[in-house]
Amino acid sequence: MLKGVSFSLSSGMCAGILGANGCGKSTLLSILAGVQKPKSGSFLCDGKDLFKQPSLHAQQVGYVPQGTPLMEELTAKDNLLLWYGAAEMKKELDSGVLAMLGIGAFLKTPVHKMSGGMKKRLSIGCAMAKHPPILLLDEATAALDLVCKDSIAAYLTRYKAQGGILLLTTHDMNELDLCDTWYVLKDGRAQPFVYSGDIHALIQAF
Repeated sequence: MLKGVSFSLSSGMCAGILGANGCGKSTLLSILAGVQKPKSGSFLCDGKDLFKQPSLHAQQVGYVPQGTPLMEELTAKDNLLLWYGAAEMKKELDSGVLAMLGIGAFLKTPVHKMSGGMKKRLSIGCAMAKHPPILLLDEATAALDLVCKDSIAAYLTRYKAQGGILLLTTHDMNELDLCDTWYVLKDGRAQPFVYSGDIHALIQAF
């Protein structure tokens, strides 16, 4: 159970939420994404509580869950059209987020025939349809090959550089380098942690 989790992030920052399996990392992101309803608390953005303003929340927050939030029988293009207008999708495929993620290369591929990396890149592309300033990522590159990890990391680095706020859960040491601040979720609370590359110290914090 989460209790008293509190932290603050500014534009261009990334926070890593770390912790042992079952500690509540996915639950925390699910609550912030609006999938699960919190019993108490607030999610403030520019002084406005996103928990109390669903329409504003939808504009401000993108969410990529650990699973695959895609329609398996549809192609990448058809999944994108659930989130983008046709003109906007073409623009993004030409020179925007969808181009950066390389989605044009598998636009006509059904989801059920995609690799894990394709599915994850498409999931991120769908989540970014409204260009949200906050992006929640649950195990963004888990079980992906190095090429896919590099592609996603390059996009997230640019997203940060453009002022985006990232909150990610991860067990990937390489993803920790994307973060500006780190928290270990333990006993329901988010405890600040200074990551210096010492994996043993991180494990002990769990």
